[in-house]
Amino acid sequence: MANKISVSVMCSDLMNLEHDIKVLEQNGVDWLHIDVMDGHFVPNLTFGPVVVKSIRPYTDKVFDVHLMMTNPADFIEAFVKAGADMITVHLECADDVPMLISMIKKHG
Repeated sequence: MANKISVSVMCSDLMNLEHDIKVLEQNGVDWLHIDVMDGHFVPNLTFGPVVVKSIRPYTDKVFDVHLMMTNPADFIEAFVKAGADMITVHLECADDVPMLISMIKKHG
């Protein structure tokens, strides 16, 4: 696979997220990295499926959704339906990581 540029939208201006995404696109970004933090697995609280769904119509860039959360299995389907193209989980977030991988693969 050729090198790809994936930029996190975590520090974007949430009131102007569409604008910030367009600026990233104009500057050659390949993927948008979306850090999802639950306030438990990591102390910050960020985006949920509603935000991913709301920005999906504004770009065809790959959404690389990074689930930094305690119970990612509860959210995989919601993020896929919201428009995630890729989902990353942490090995230490669950007892049954092979099950999580199977869930992700099941959704393509």
